[in-house]
Amino acid sequence: MKIQFKFAGEALILAAGLFLAGGAIKQGIVQFKEMDRTVTAKGLSEKEVKADKATWPLKFKELGNNPAEIYDCIENDTRIVVEFLKKNGISDDEITQAPPIMVDQQANMSYSSEQVRYRYKANCVVTVVSKNVDLVRKLVSKQTELMRQGVTIVGNEYDENASVSYEFTGLNNIKPEMIAEATKNARKTAERFAEDSESKLGKIRTADQGQFSIEDRDQNTPWLKNVRVVTTVVYYLKD
Repeated sequence: MKIQFKFAGEALILAAGLFLAGGAIKQGIVQFKEMDRTVTAKGLSEKEVKADKATWPLKFKELGNNPAEIYDCIENDTRIVVEFLKKNGISDDEITQAPPIMVDQQANMSYSSEQVRYRYKANCVVTVVSKNVDLVRKLVSKQTELMRQGVTIVGNEYDENASVSYEFTGLNNIKPEMIAEATKNARKTAERFAEDSESKLGKIRTADQGQFSIEDRDQNTPWLKNVRVVTTVVYYLKD
């Protein structure tokens, strides 16, 4: 009986110790969380910019039954297009000429009973890549002059600008300013939260710059871009 009582006493002591240790561990977790109080805030920065690069492919084609004659026509069309561009201020290094692509339409219709009027079709493209966006936009609206000289530019008849792609390449120049603005806005948000929770804002724990996005402002003005970045900042809170 004395031995059983001894074991029972030890068991009670062990159970009490575990209980007290559990309480201490629990209290430690709560204190740790209280000491590590944080708030996560997001800051937005948006900026409207103008595109600084334009890519304009001038596509045209010729139809016929004699390949040699078609190539002569393509060469003449290419000369007219290049002269039009250079006369209006586009430099040689902004112009790229791709070799024509000849398509045998009769061969393509070998499994069809439909007859084609012209056997061959030649597709050609002269591409302008320029940082003078305003000039390119001006010439896009003047491309009807080429039609008067017998060259029909293939494109979107409802939207001339749809054939031109506009880019903004100066992101690195505005990144620091936008990141600073986004971080400032995040801090304002965090300060409001700290004030509402009767706390004070501490140091930054972590910060995530986020990804920059560049999109057209709208579908009607693709040469105007919206640059956007969201910064995520985690601050410590203190009493």
